[in-house]
Amino acid sequence: MMSNAVAPATEGPDRSVPLHVAIIMDGNGRWAASRGLPRAEGHRRGVEALRRVVRAAHELGVQYLTIFSFSSENWSRPATEIGDLFGLLRRFIRNDLASLHRDGVRVRVIGEREGLEPDICTLLNEAEELTKANTKLNLVVAFNYGSRQEIANAAQRLAREVAEGKRDPASIDADALGQYLDAPDIPDPDLIIRTSGEQRLSNFLMWQAAYSELVFVPIHWPDFDKAALESAIAEYARRERRFGGLAAKTGS
Repeated sequence: MMSNAVAPATEGPDRSVPLHVAIIMDGNGRWAASRGLPRAEGHRRGVEALRRVVRAAHELGVQYLTIFSFSSENWSRPATEIGDLFGLLRRFIRNDLASLHRDGVRVRVIGEREGLEPDICTLLNEAEELTKANTKLNLVVAFNYGSRQEIANAAQRLAREVAEGKRDPASIDADALGQYLDAPDIPDPDLIIRTSGEQRLSNFLMWQAAYSELVFVPIHWPDFDKAALESAIAEYARRERRFGGLAAKTGS
């Protein structure tokens, strides 16, 4: 998605609010199980949390919000659950796209579209086309997305250029590969949040997360709200980002 071709957005002057926040929305099923509810209800409440967080991100001054909505590994889940998730996506776009557009939100989608149901592809394309001129908040939806596949696809494109004689292998560096990721014009995430207490990236933005600050919170995604986002951003603001250099004061 985002590439090393774009310098880390917050390098230089400190920013108390990250330019780009990415979220692994985890814990819908556990939220539902703890209440004796079906997993589908957890996913439905997760969509409500997404609405809250999109509003909150805009209010707090975040310019890019990336959400991990459906992993390429999620296809291993039961067919009924996949159907529920896709149904929620359809309803979210149909019911919320107009308000997102009215609020100046630009929708971007990263991930594989080959093999998706035609109506899903149509909805994703419509969301991007309708909102492409908006500038208030960039909502990046990682759908049918896996970071390893994204990097492999970029490597294949570079290899094809070499095979066709269009590129010198010596010209391939991190910036060159980054330009072939899904959305190379978007800055790398400053802050990655994962809910539900799990502490791993799970194949999410692994290239782009090289210098991201990671915040893991115990809250299940359906309970995540503006206060939780503010708390994660406050933790981010307390950290000193070095980007491989020395600390400003300690020299360590």
